[in-house]
Amino acid sequence: MAASPLTRAVLEIDDYASGLGWDQPARLFALVDTARLRAQEPALAAQLGLDEEAAGQSPAGSLTPIEQDELPAGAQLDEFLATIAWPDAVVGCALTVERLMLPPAAEGSMPEGLNQKQLARWVAKHPERKEVRMTVAVLRDGTRESAVRLREKDSPTEVLTGPDLVPGLAEALSATFEE
Repeated sequence: MAASPLTRAVLEIDDYASGLGWDQPARLFALVDTARLRAQEPALAAQLGLDEEAAGQSPAGSLTPIEQDELPAGAQLDEFLATIAWPDAVVGCALTVERLMLPPAAEGSMPEGLNQKQLARWVAKHPERKEVRMTVAVLRDGTRESAVRLREKDSPTEVLTGPDLVPGLAEALSATFEE
C-alpha cells in the first residue's frame, strides 16, 4: 500500500489509465478530499462508489480523483493548463499523458535548429525512443507525486514513483492553483 494519499491517488489514476490501453489522449483530474466529498456531495460520492459503506475502507486524508472534460483537440498542453482555475473544493490536480522519451545519451546526437514538429518526428524515428505514460499530481500546498510507466514494461509492478520524476509538468500543474 502506498504511503501517502497523494501517492495512492497517482497510482489509482495510473491504474485507470492502464485499463484504457495505450495511445490515449491526455487526461486531467481534480483531486478532492474523500471525506469532504462524502459530506458535501453525498449523491456524487455514491455515484463514484464512495458511499458510507466504503467510508470505512478509505484511509484518513484519502483523495478522490475526478476526471475532467477531455482536453481540447490540438491544444498545446502548456497553453491549456494556463487557462485552468480550480474551485476551493479541489485540493489538488493530476494529469496523465503519454510521451516519447530518449535516454540522456541520445541528446548529443540531436540535430540543432529543429522546431517542435521536426523534433517530434526526429524523436519518433530514433531507435532508442521509449514510450511512457506519466501521471503527475500536485496539491495546493506544493506537494508533488509522479508515476511513470514504460510501454515495454506495462505492469503495475514496474511503475516508477517519486515526487521529482517530471518536474516541468508538476510546475505547470502547480501554476493552475496560483491566484
